[in-house]
Amino acid sequence: MNVSNGKRALLAAALGLALAASGCDKGEGGETGQPDDAEGKFAFGETPLSFSFYGSYDWYTMQPWGEDMATKWIKDNKKVNVTAIPSGGAAAQKLNTMIAADELPDVIFTERGPDVERLRKAGKLVALDPYLDKYPNLKTWASPAAIGMLRSEDGKLYQFPNWYTKLPTGNGGYIVNKTIYKELGAPRLETFDDLHAFLKKVKERYPNVIPFEVSIAGQGIDVLYSGFANDHPTQFVSQLAVPQGDRLTSLFADPVYKETMQFAGRLYREKLMTQDALTQTLDQVREKVTAGRVAVAAAHNVTDLGKRGTVALQAKDPEAGYSIIWPLRKEGVDKTKVWATGYDALGWNVNVITTRAKNPEGIFAYLDWLTGEEGQRLINFGPEGTYWQGVDDLGAPKLKQEYFDRSAEVARLLGVWDTFTWAGNASFLSGINDRVMRQYPPGKEDWGAAAQSAVTRKTSYNVTEFISLDPAPDSEEGIIAQRVQDIYAEARAKMLYAKSDDEVAALLDKANKDANQAGYGKLLKYKTDKWRENLKKMGAK
Repeated sequence: MNVSNGKRALLAAALGLALAASGCDKGEGGETGQPDDAEGKFAFGETPLSFSFYGSYDWYTMQPWGEDMATKWIKDNKKVNVTAIPSGGAAAQKLNTMIAADELPDVIFTERGPDVERLRKAGKLVALDPYLDKYPNLKTWASPAAIGMLRSEDGKLYQFPNWYTKLPTGNGGYIVNKTIYKELGAPRLETFDDLHAFLKKVKERYPNVIPFEVSIAGQGIDVLYSGFANDHPTQFVSQLAVPQGDRLTSLFADPVYKETMQFAGRLYREKLMTQDALTQTLDQVREKVTAGRVAVAAAHNVTDLGKRGTVALQAKDPEAGYSIIWPLRKEGVDKTKVWATGYDALGWNVNVITTRAKNPEGIFAYLDWLTGEEGQRLINFGPEGTYWQGVDDLGAPKLKQEYFDRSAEVARLLGVWDTFTWAGNASFLSGINDRVMRQYPPGKEDWGAAAQSAVTRKTSYNVTEFISLDPAPDSEEGIIAQRVQDIYAEARAKMLYAKSDDEVAALLDKANKDANQAGYGKLLKYKTDKWRENLKKMGAK
Protein backbone atom coordinates (compact mmCIF):
# COMPACT_ATOMS: atom_id res chain seq x y z
CA MET A 1 0.00 0.00 0.00
CA ASN A 2 1.24 3.42 -0.89
CA VAL A 3 0.48 6.76 0.59
CA SER A 4 -1.35 9.07 -1.80
CA ASN A 5 0.37 12.00 -3.45
CA GLY A 6 -1.94 14.32 -1.56
CA LYS A 7 -0.91 12.86 1.78
CA ARG A 8 2.74 13.05 0.76
CA ALA A 9 2.37 16.71 0.00
CA LEU A 10 0.59 17.34 3.31
CA LEU A 11 3.28 15.48 5.23
CA ALA A 12 6.04 17.32 3.39
CA ALA A 13 4.45 20.68 4.10
CA ALA A 14 4.12 19.76 7.75
CA LEU A 15 7.74 18.67 7.87
CA GLY A 16 8.89 21.89 6.26
CA LEU A 17 7.14 24.04 8.85
CA ALA A 18 8.07 21.88 11.80
CA LEU A 19 11.72 21.47 10.94
CA ALA A 20 12.06 25.21 10.62
CA ALA A 21 10.29 25.70 13.94
CA SER A 22 12.32 23.08 15.78
CA GLY A 23 15.55 25.03 15.33
CA CYS A 24 17.50 22.04 14.04
CA ASP A 25 21.07 22.30 15.16
CA LYS A 26 22.46 19.88 12.56
CA GLY A 27 22.27 21.00 9.00
CA GLU A 28 23.01 19.07 5.84
CA GLY A 29 26.37 17.40 6.01
CA GLY A 30 26.44 17.60 9.80
CA GLU A 31 27.26 14.67 12.06
CA THR A 32 24.54 12.07 12.42
CA GLY A 33 25.32 8.90 14.27
CA GLN A 34 25.34 6.83 17.38
CA PRO A 35 26.00 7.92 20.97
CA ASP A 36 29.45 7.03 22.26
CA ASP A 37 28.11 5.06 25.22
CA ALA A 38 26.50 2.46 22.93
CA GLU A 39 29.27 2.14 20.38
CA GLY A 40 31.16 -1.13 20.47
CA LYS A 41 29.21 -2.48 23.45
CA PHE A 42 26.14 -3.89 21.78
CA ALA A 43 25.65 -7.63 21.14
CA PHE A 44 22.39 -8.48 19.43
CA GLY A 45 20.38 -11.03 21.36
CA GLU A 46 22.37 -10.43 24.53
CA THR A 47 22.16 -6.69 25.15
CA PRO A 48 18.59 -5.53 25.92
CA LEU A 49 17.26 -3.22 23.23
CA SER A 50 14.27 -0.91 23.52
CA PHE A 51 13.13 1.63 20.97
CA SER A 52 10.08 3.64 19.99
CA PHE A 53 8.46 3.15 16.61
CA TYR A 54 6.20 5.45 14.61
CA GLY A 55 4.31 4.19 11.57
CA SER A 56 3.70 7.41 9.64
CA TYR A 57 0.41 6.41 8.04
CA ASP A 58 -3.13 7.37 8.96
CA TRP A 59 -4.23 3.74 8.63
CA TYR A 60 -1.34 2.06 10.46
CA THR A 61 -1.86 0.57 13.92
CA MET A 62 0.82 -1.63 15.45
CA GLN A 63 -0.50 -4.54 17.52
CA PRO A 64 0.70 -4.78 21.15
CA TRP A 65 4.31 -5.91 21.29
CA GLY A 66 4.90 -9.22 23.06
CA GLU A 67 1.27 -10.35 23.14
CA ASP A 68 1.51 -12.68 20.13
CA MET A 69 3.77 -15.72 19.87
CA ALA A 70 6.21 -14.15 17.40
CA THR A 71 6.99 -10.87 19.19
CA LYS A 72 6.89 -12.65 22.56
CA TRP A 73 9.62 -14.94 21.21
CA ILE A 74 11.61 -11.91 20.03
CA LYS A 75 11.18 -10.23 23.39
CA ASP A 76 12.21 -13.33 25.32
CA ASN A 77 14.99 -14.61 23.07
CA LYS A 78 16.42 -11.48 21.45
CA LYS A 79 15.73 -9.08 24.33
CA VAL A 80 14.01 -6.58 22.02
CA ASN A 81 11.12 -4.43 23.16
CA VAL A 82 9.29 -1.93 20.96
CA THR A 83 6.96 0.87 22.03
CA ALA A 84 4.49 2.06 19.43
CA ILE A 85 3.65 5.72 18.96
CA PRO A 86 0.18 5.82 17.34
CA SER A 87 -0.67 8.29 14.60
CA GLY A 88 -4.24 8.70 15.78
CA GLY A 89 -5.36 8.69 12.17
CA ALA A 90 -3.51 11.96 11.51
CA ALA A 91 0.03 10.89 10.64
CA ALA A 92 1.28 14.14 9.10
CA GLN A 93 0.02 16.31 11.94
CA LYS A 94 1.42 13.91 14.55
CA LEU A 95 4.86 13.91 12.97
CA ASN A 96 4.70 17.68 12.65
CA THR A 97 4.05 17.95 16.39
CA MET A 98 6.88 15.57 17.29
CA ILE A 99 9.37 17.46 15.13
CA ALA A 100 8.32 20.86 16.45
CA ALA A 101 8.73 19.63 20.03
CA ASP A 102 12.05 17.94 19.14
CA GLU A 103 10.62 14.67 20.42
CA LEU A 104 11.10 12.38 17.46
CA PRO A 105 10.62 8.62 17.82
CA ASP A 106 13.64 6.35 17.49
CA VAL A 107 12.33 4.84 14.23
CA ILE A 108 10.00 6.27 11.59
CA PHE A 109 8.32 3.87 9.16
CA THR A 110 7.34 5.87 6.08
CA GLU A 111 7.51 6.38 2.33
CA ARG A 112 10.94 6.87 0.82
CA GLY A 113 11.67 10.03 -1.06
CA PRO A 114 11.29 13.78 -0.46
CA ASP A 115 9.99 13.52 3.10
CA VAL A 116 12.93 11.37 4.20
CA GLU A 117 15.32 13.76 2.50
CA ARG A 118 13.82 16.69 4.35
CA LEU A 119 14.56 15.02 7.67
CA ARG A 120 18.00 14.01 6.46
CA LYS A 121 18.93 17.54 5.43
CA ALA A 122 17.84 18.76 8.84
CA GLY A 123 20.37 16.41 10.45
CA LYS A 124 17.73 14.26 12.11
CA LEU A 125 18.65 10.87 10.63
CA VAL A 126 21.39 8.36 11.38
CA ALA A 127 23.59 7.15 8.50
CA LEU A 128 23.50 3.34 8.35
CA ASP A 129 26.73 2.69 6.45
CA PRO A 130 28.83 1.83 9.55
CA TYR A 131 26.58 -1.18 10.21
CA LEU A 132 26.26 -2.70 6.74
CA ASP A 133 29.24 -5.04 6.98
CA LYS A 134 28.84 -5.91 10.66
CA TYR A 135 25.22 -6.98 10.10
CA PRO A 136 25.25 -8.33 6.53
CA ASN A 137 21.72 -9.63 5.86
CA LEU A 138 20.63 -6.51 4.00
CA LYS A 139 23.73 -6.59 1.80
CA THR A 140 23.19 -10.30 1.18
CA TRP A 141 19.55 -10.10 0.13
CA ALA A 142 19.22 -6.64 -1.44
CA SER A 143 20.93 -6.01 -4.76
CA PRO A 144 23.84 -3.54 -4.86
CA ALA A 145 21.75 -1.46 -7.28
CA ALA A 146 18.92 -1.27 -4.75
CA ILE A 147 21.20 -0.14 -1.96
CA GLY A 148 22.83 2.35 -4.29
CA MET A 149 19.49 3.83 -5.30
CA LEU A 150 18.51 4.22 -1.64
CA ARG A 151 21.52 6.42 -0.95
CA SER A 152 20.99 10.14 -0.48
CA GLU A 153 22.71 12.96 -2.33
CA ASP A 154 25.55 12.94 0.19
CA GLY A 155 26.31 9.33 -0.77
CA LYS A 156 25.19 7.87 2.57
CA LEU A 157 22.50 5.31 3.32
CA TYR A 158 19.75 6.41 5.72
CA GLN A 159 16.89 4.13 4.68
CA PHE A 160 16.34 0.48 5.56
CA PRO A 161 13.94 -0.89 2.93
CA ASN A 162 10.81 -2.98 3.36
CA TRP A 163 9.84 -5.66 0.80
CA TYR A 164 12.88 -5.09 -1.43
CA THR A 165 13.41 -7.86 -3.95
CA LYS A 166 15.60 -9.39 -6.61
CA LEU A 167 12.65 -11.41 -7.95
CA PRO A 168 9.26 -10.41 -9.38
CA THR A 169 6.57 -9.76 -6.81
CA GLY A 170 3.10 -8.33 -7.10
CA ASN A 171 -0.51 -8.65 -6.02
CA GLY A 172 -2.42 -6.68 -8.64
CA GLY A 173 -4.86 -7.94 -11.21
CA TYR A 174 -8.32 -9.46 -11.53
CA ILE A 175 -10.43 -12.01 -9.66
CA VAL A 176 -13.76 -13.55 -10.65
CA ASN A 177 -16.51 -14.98 -8.45
CA LYS A 178 -16.43 -18.75 -9.10
CA THR A 179 -20.11 -19.36 -8.40
CA ILE A 180 -21.37 -16.56 -10.63
CA TYR A 181 -18.92 -17.44 -13.37
CA LYS A 182 -20.01 -21.09 -13.36
CA GLU A 183 -23.73 -20.26 -13.27
CA LEU A 184 -23.31 -18.01 -16.30
CA GLY A 185 -21.73 -20.83 -18.27
CA ALA A 186 -18.03 -20.13 -17.66
CA PRO A 187 -17.67 -17.95 -20.78
CA ARG A 188 -14.36 -16.84 -22.31
CA LEU A 189 -12.95 -14.02 -20.16
CA GLU A 190 -9.75 -12.78 -21.75
CA THR A 191 -10.46 -9.47 -23.48
CA PHE A 192 -12.28 -6.29 -22.56
CA ASP A 193 -15.03 -7.23 -25.00
CA ASP A 194 -15.41 -10.50 -23.08
CA LEU A 195 -15.51 -8.57 -19.83
CA HIS A 196 -18.17 -6.16 -21.06
CA ALA A 197 -20.41 -8.99 -22.26
CA PHE A 198 -19.96 -10.91 -19.00
CA LEU A 199 -20.72 -7.88 -16.82
CA LYS A 200 -23.93 -7.23 -18.73
CA LYS A 201 -25.08 -10.78 -18.00
CA VAL A 202 -24.21 -10.33 -14.32
CA LYS A 203 -26.27 -7.15 -14.11
CA GLU A 204 -29.27 -8.82 -15.73
CA ARG A 205 -29.25 -11.95 -13.57
CA TYR A 206 -27.85 -10.71 -10.23
CA PRO A 207 -29.36 -7.30 -9.38
CA ASN A 208 -27.75 -7.21 -5.92
CA VAL A 209 -24.24 -7.97 -7.17
CA ILE A 210 -21.57 -5.44 -8.22
CA PRO A 211 -20.58 -6.57 -11.72
CA PHE A 212 -17.15 -4.89 -11.64
CA GLU A 213 -15.52 -3.80 -8.39
CA VAL A 214 -12.53 -1.42 -8.64
CA SER A 215 -11.60 -1.12 -4.94
CA ILE A 216 -10.58 2.10 -3.18
CA ALA A 217 -9.74 5.24 -5.17
CA GLY A 218 -10.74 3.47 -8.38
CA GLN A 219 -7.64 1.27 -8.42
CA GLY A 220 -9.22 -1.13 -10.89
CA ILE A 221 -9.38 1.64 -13.48
CA ASP A 222 -5.60 1.88 -13.44
CA VAL A 223 -5.42 -1.91 -13.74
CA LEU A 224 -7.54 -1.64 -16.90
CA TYR A 225 -4.92 0.71 -18.37
CA SER A 226 -2.35 -2.08 -18.42
CA GLY A 227 -4.40 -4.04 -20.95
CA PHE A 228 -4.95 -1.40 -23.61
CA ALA A 229 -1.43 -1.59 -25.09
CA ASN A 230 1.69 -3.71 -24.89
CA ASP A 231 4.09 -2.83 -22.07
CA HIS A 232 1.96 -0.13 -20.41
CA PRO A 233 2.15 -0.87 -16.68
CA THR A 234 -0.03 0.95 -14.17
CA GLN A 235 3.11 2.79 -13.06
CA PHE A 236 2.69 5.19 -15.96
CA VAL A 237 -0.63 6.35 -14.51
CA SER A 238 0.60 6.73 -10.94
CA GLN A 239 3.63 8.78 -12.04
CA LEU A 240 1.53 10.85 -14.48
CA ALA A 241 4.19 10.39 -17.14
CA VAL A 242 4.48 8.03 -20.10
CA PRO A 243 7.82 7.10 -21.74
CA GLN A 244 8.26 7.93 -25.40
CA GLY A 245 11.77 7.23 -26.57
CA ASP A 246 14.20 8.82 -24.13
CA ARG A 247 11.76 11.21 -22.43
CA LEU A 248 8.63 11.17 -20.29
CA THR A 249 5.51 12.70 -21.78
CA SER A 250 2.03 13.79 -20.71
CA LEU A 251 -0.39 11.14 -19.43
CA PHE A 252 -3.26 13.36 -20.56
CA ALA A 253 -2.03 13.17 -24.17
CA ASP A 254 -1.52 9.39 -24.02
CA PRO A 255 -3.98 7.64 -26.41
CA VAL A 256 -3.82 4.52 -24.23
CA TYR A 257 -5.03 6.46 -21.21
CA LYS A 258 -7.77 8.07 -23.31
CA GLU A 259 -9.04 4.67 -24.43
CA THR A 260 -8.89 3.39 -20.86
CA MET A 261 -10.98 6.22 -19.47
CA GLN A 262 -13.50 5.97 -22.28
CA PHE A 263 -13.99 2.27 -21.51
CA ALA A 264 -14.18 2.93 -17.77
CA GLY A 265 -16.72 5.69 -18.38
CA ARG A 266 -18.90 3.32 -20.40
CA LEU A 267 -18.82 0.71 -17.63
CA TYR A 268 -19.76 3.36 -15.10
CA ARG A 269 -22.60 4.83 -17.20
CA GLU A 270 -24.05 1.36 -17.79
CA LYS A 271 -23.88 0.68 -14.05
CA LEU A 272 -21.55 -2.25 -14.63
CA MET A 273 -18.96 -0.70 -12.30
CA THR A 274 -19.36 0.09 -8.62
CA GLN A 275 -21.01 3.49 -8.41
CA ASP A 276 -18.96 4.68 -5.41
CA ALA A 277 -15.67 3.86 -7.12
CA LEU A 278 -13.86 6.99 -5.91
CA THR A 279 -15.37 7.35 -2.44
CA GLN A 280 -15.70 3.91 -0.83
CA THR A 281 -13.50 2.65 2.00
CA LEU A 282 -11.42 -0.52 2.04
CA ASP A 283 -13.67 -2.03 4.69
CA GLN A 284 -16.67 -1.48 2.42
CA VAL A 285 -14.87 -3.17 -0.48
CA ARG A 286 -13.88 -6.13 1.67
CA GLU A 287 -17.43 -6.51 2.98
CA LYS A 288 -18.82 -6.77 -0.56
CA VAL A 289 -16.16 -9.26 -1.61
CA THR A 290 -16.49 -11.51 1.45
CA ALA A 291 -20.27 -11.50 1.11
CA GLY A 292 -19.96 -12.72 -2.47
CA ARG A 293 -21.61 -9.58 -3.86
CA VAL A 294 -18.87 -8.99 -6.45
CA ALA A 295 -18.62 -10.74 -9.82
CA VAL A 296 -15.25 -9.39 -11.03
CA ALA A 297 -12.79 -7.23 -9.12
CA ALA A 298 -9.60 -5.44 -10.10
CA ALA A 299 -7.22 -3.90 -7.57
CA HIS A 300 -3.58 -3.28 -6.74
CA ASN A 301 -3.80 -5.93 -4.00
CA VAL A 302 -6.40 -8.20 -5.50
CA THR A 303 -4.80 -11.28 -3.92
CA ASP A 304 -5.76 -9.97 -0.49
CA LEU A 305 -9.36 -9.46 -1.62
CA GLY A 306 -9.45 -12.86 -3.29
CA LYS A 307 -8.07 -14.67 -0.28
CA ARG A 308 -10.39 -12.94 2.18
CA GLY A 309 -13.39 -13.56 -0.04
CA THR A 310 -12.55 -17.19 -0.67
CA VAL A 311 -11.97 -18.00 3.01
CA ALA A 312 -15.27 -16.35 3.96
CA LEU A 313 -17.37 -17.94 1.22
CA GLN A 314 -15.88 -21.42 1.51
CA ALA A 315 -16.84 -21.51 5.17
CA LYS A 316 -20.39 -22.03 3.86
CA ASP A 317 -19.72 -23.65 0.49
CA PRO A 318 -16.41 -25.41 -0.32
CA GLU A 319 -16.98 -24.80 -4.03
CA ALA A 320 -17.44 -21.04 -3.65
CA GLY A 321 -14.85 -18.27 -3.59
CA TYR A 322 -12.81 -16.38 -6.18
CA SER A 323 -10.37 -17.35 -8.91
CA ILE A 324 -7.43 -15.29 -10.09
CA ILE A 325 -7.51 -14.77 -13.86
CA TRP A 326 -4.89 -13.66 -16.36
CA PRO A 327 -4.99 -9.86 -16.82
CA LEU A 328 -7.62 -8.76 -19.33
CA ARG A 329 -6.62 -6.95 -22.50
CA LYS A 330 -7.82 -5.23 -25.63
CA GLU A 331 -8.17 -7.53 -28.64
CA GLY A 332 -4.81 -7.62 -30.43
CA VAL A 333 -2.67 -6.84 -27.38
CA ASP A 334 -0.07 -9.51 -26.55
CA LYS A 335 -1.20 -11.27 -23.35
CA THR A 336 2.45 -11.72 -22.33
CA LYS A 337 2.96 -7.94 -22.38
CA VAL A 338 0.09 -6.99 -20.08
CA TRP A 339 1.42 -5.92 -16.68
CA ALA A 340 -1.41 -5.54 -14.17
CA THR A 341 0.97 -5.08 -11.27
CA GLY A 342 4.52 -3.91 -10.70
CA TYR A 343 7.50 -4.23 -8.44
CA ASP A 344 10.79 -2.48 -7.90
CA ALA A 345 14.01 -3.65 -6.37
CA LEU A 346 13.55 -1.26 -3.45
CA GLY A 347 10.15 -2.65 -2.55
CA TRP A 348 7.59 -0.56 -0.72
CA ASN A 349 8.61 1.82 2.09
CA VAL A 350 11.50 2.35 4.50
CA ASN A 351 12.60 2.66 8.10
CA VAL A 352 14.75 5.59 9.18
CA ILE A 353 16.55 5.81 12.51
CA THR A 354 16.53 9.25 14.06
CA THR A 355 19.29 10.94 16.02
CA ARG A 356 17.06 10.68 19.11
CA ALA A 357 17.78 6.94 19.24
CA LYS A 358 20.12 5.95 22.07
CA ASN A 359 21.26 2.79 20.31
CA PRO A 360 21.01 3.13 16.52
CA GLU A 361 23.36 0.19 16.03
CA GLY A 362 21.01 -2.03 18.02
CA ILE A 363 18.03 -0.91 15.98
CA PHE A 364 19.88 -1.61 12.73
CA ALA A 365 20.93 -5.00 14.09
CA TYR A 366 17.30 -5.85 14.83
CA LEU A 367 16.07 -4.74 11.41
CA ASP A 368 18.90 -6.68 9.79
CA TRP A 369 18.02 -9.80 11.80
CA LEU A 370 14.34 -9.34 10.93
CA THR A 371 15.13 -9.17 7.22
CA GLY A 372 17.27 -12.33 7.40
CA GLU A 373 16.05 -15.90 7.09
CA GLU A 374 15.42 -16.46 10.79
CA GLY A 375 13.49 -13.23 11.20
CA GLN A 376 11.43 -13.77 8.06
CA ARG A 377 10.47 -17.30 9.06
CA LEU A 378 9.46 -16.10 12.51
CA ILE A 379 7.32 -13.16 11.39
CA ASN A 380 5.63 -15.18 8.63
CA PHE A 381 5.28 -18.65 10.18
CA GLY A 382 5.73 -18.13 13.92
CA PRO A 383 8.36 -19.61 16.26
CA GLU A 384 9.78 -23.00 15.37
CA GLY A 385 7.93 -25.87 17.02
CA THR A 386 4.40 -24.53 16.80
CA TYR A 387 3.51 -24.61 13.12
CA TRP A 388 6.78 -25.78 11.62
CA GLN A 389 9.87 -27.81 12.53
CA GLY A 390 13.17 -27.63 10.69
CA VAL A 391 14.06 -26.13 7.30
CA ASP A 392 15.05 -27.40 3.88
CA ASP A 393 18.13 -26.49 1.83
CA LEU A 394 16.58 -23.16 0.74
CA GLY A 395 15.58 -22.21 4.27
CA ALA A 396 11.90 -22.95 3.73
CA PRO A 397 10.15 -24.09 6.93
CA LYS A 398 8.90 -27.67 7.07
CA LEU A 399 5.26 -27.16 7.96
CA LYS A 400 3.55 -29.27 10.60
CA GLN A 401 -0.01 -30.56 10.33
CA GLU A 402 -1.05 -27.93 12.89
CA TYR A 403 -0.37 -25.24 10.30
CA PHE A 404 -3.18 -26.58 8.14
CA ASP A 405 -5.50 -27.76 10.90
CA ARG A 406 -5.49 -24.28 12.47
CA SER A 407 -5.67 -22.29 9.24
CA ALA A 408 -8.13 -19.74 10.66
CA GLU A 409 -5.82 -18.98 13.58
CA VAL A 410 -2.81 -18.80 11.25
CA ALA A 411 -4.69 -16.29 9.09
CA ARG A 412 -5.48 -14.21 12.17
CA LEU A 413 -1.85 -14.26 13.28
CA LEU A 414 -0.67 -13.20 9.84
CA GLY A 415 -2.83 -10.10 10.18
CA VAL A 416 -1.17 -9.36 13.53
CA TRP A 417 2.36 -10.07 12.29
CA ASP A 418 1.84 -7.87 9.26
CA THR A 419 1.96 -4.86 11.59
CA PHE A 420 5.48 -5.89 12.66
CA THR A 421 6.77 -6.55 9.15
CA TRP A 422 9.03 -3.54 8.75
CA ALA A 423 11.87 -5.21 6.85
CA GLY A 424 10.12 -7.65 4.56
CA ASN A 425 12.48 -9.68 2.39
CA ALA A 426 10.59 -10.51 -0.79
CA SER A 427 13.73 -12.06 -2.31
CA PHE A 428 13.80 -14.77 0.35
CA LEU A 429 10.05 -15.35 0.55
CA SER A 430 9.63 -15.49 -3.21
CA GLY A 431 12.51 -17.94 -3.39
CA ILE A 432 10.92 -20.39 -0.95
CA ASN A 433 7.31 -19.87 -2.09
CA ASP A 434 7.11 -22.96 -4.31
CA ARG A 435 8.72 -25.12 -1.62
CA VAL A 436 6.12 -23.95 0.89
CA MET A 437 3.24 -24.43 -1.55
CA ARG A 438 4.22 -28.03 -2.27
CA GLN A 439 3.60 -28.90 1.38
CA TYR A 440 -0.08 -27.93 1.28
CA PRO A 441 -2.52 -30.87 1.18
CA PRO A 442 -5.20 -30.83 -1.53
CA GLY A 443 -7.90 -28.34 -0.68
CA LYS A 444 -5.73 -26.53 1.88
CA GLU A 445 -3.62 -24.43 -0.48
CA ASP A 446 -2.91 -20.83 0.49
CA TRP A 447 -5.06 -18.85 -1.93
CA GLY A 448 -2.83 -15.77 -2.05
CA ALA A 449 0.43 -17.64 -2.55
CA ALA A 450 -1.13 -19.84 -5.24
CA ALA A 451 -2.48 -16.76 -7.04
CA GLN A 452 0.94 -15.13 -6.95
CA SER A 453 2.65 -18.22 -8.35
CA ALA A 454 0.05 -18.75 -11.07
CA VAL A 455 -0.52 -15.20 -12.27
CA THR A 456 0.55 -12.05 -10.44
CA ARG A 457 4.31 -12.66 -10.33
CA LYS A 458 4.25 -13.56 -14.00
CA THR A 459 2.43 -10.35 -14.88
CA SER A 460 4.46 -7.96 -12.73
CA TYR A 461 6.54 -5.25 -14.39
CA ASN A 462 9.92 -4.18 -13.03
CA VAL A 463 9.44 -0.43 -12.45
CA THR A 464 12.73 0.17 -10.62
CA GLU A 465 13.87 2.62 -13.28
CA PHE A 466 10.92 4.88 -12.46
CA ILE A 467 11.31 5.17 -8.69
CA SER A 468 12.01 8.44 -6.88
CA LEU A 469 10.88 10.70 -9.71
CA ASP A 470 8.94 13.03 -7.40
CA PRO A 471 10.48 16.44 -6.65
CA ALA A 472 10.69 17.96 -3.18
CA PRO A 473 7.23 19.39 -2.41
CA ASP A 474 8.57 22.84 -1.55
CA SER A 475 10.57 23.13 -4.78
CA GLU A 476 9.25 24.81 -7.91
CA GLU A 477 8.71 21.43 -9.56
CA GLY A 478 7.10 20.11 -6.39
CA ILE A 479 4.56 22.91 -6.36
CA ILE A 480 3.85 22.23 -10.03
CA ALA A 481 3.47 18.52 -9.25
CA GLN A 482 0.76 19.23 -6.70
CA ARG A 483 -1.11 21.43 -9.17
CA VAL A 484 -0.91 18.74 -11.84
CA GLN A 485 -2.03 16.10 -9.33
CA ASP A 486 -5.07 18.22 -8.49
CA ILE A 487 -5.86 18.66 -12.19
CA TYR A 488 -5.54 14.91 -12.70
CA ALA A 489 -7.79 14.02 -9.75
CA GLU A 490 -10.53 16.41 -10.90
CA ALA A 491 -10.33 15.31 -14.53
CA ARG A 492 -10.36 11.62 -13.60
CA ALA A 493 -13.55 12.00 -11.60
CA LYS A 494 -15.24 14.00 -14.35
CA MET A 495 -14.21 11.45 -16.99
CA LEU A 496 -15.68 8.62 -14.96
CA TYR A 497 -18.97 10.49 -14.70
CA ALA A 498 -18.91 11.67 -18.34
CA LYS A 499 -21.94 11.05 -20.55
CA SER A 500 -20.03 10.06 -23.68
CA ASP A 501 -16.66 9.08 -25.13
CA ASP A 502 -16.46 12.51 -26.76
CA GLU A 503 -16.85 14.19 -23.38
CA VAL A 504 -14.00 12.07 -22.00
CA ALA A 505 -11.78 13.17 -24.89
CA ALA A 506 -12.68 16.82 -24.33
CA LEU A 507 -11.94 16.56 -20.61
CA LEU A 508 -8.52 15.06 -21.34
CA ASP A 509 -7.71 17.83 -23.79
CA LYS A 510 -8.68 20.44 -21.21
CA ALA A 511 -6.68 18.70 -18.46
CA ASN A 512 -3.62 18.59 -20.73
CA LYS A 513 -3.96 22.28 -21.51
CA ASP A 514 -4.47 23.22 -17.84
CA ALA A 515 -1.52 21.06 -16.77
CA ASN A 516 0.77 22.64 -19.36
CA GLN A 517 -0.24 26.09 -18.17
CA ALA A 518 0.58 24.98 -14.63
CA GLY A 519 4.14 24.04 -15.68
CA TYR A 520 3.69 20.36 -16.55
CA GLY A 521 6.47 20.59 -19.13
CA LYS A 522 8.98 21.65 -16.48
CA LEU A 523 7.84 18.81 -14.22
CA LEU A 524 8.15 16.25 -17.01
CA LYS A 525 11.69 17.45 -17.74
CA TYR A 526 12.57 17.03 -14.05
CA LYS A 527 11.12 13.52 -14.03
CA THR A 528 12.89 12.66 -17.27
CA ASP A 529 16.25 13.74 -15.80
CA LYS A 530 15.62 11.64 -12.67
CA TRP A 531 14.61 8.69 -14.84
CA ARG A 532 17.84 8.96 -16.83
CA GLU A 533 19.83 9.14 -13.58
CA ASN A 534 18.14 5.94 -12.41
CA LEU A 535 18.97 4.19 -15.65
CA LYS A 536 22.58 5.25 -15.26
CA LYS A 537 22.70 3.90 -11.69
CA MET A 538 21.22 0.65 -12.93
CA GLY A 539 23.90 0.36 -15.59
CA ALA A 540 21.62 0.93 -18.58
CA LYS A 541 23.27 2.17 -21.75
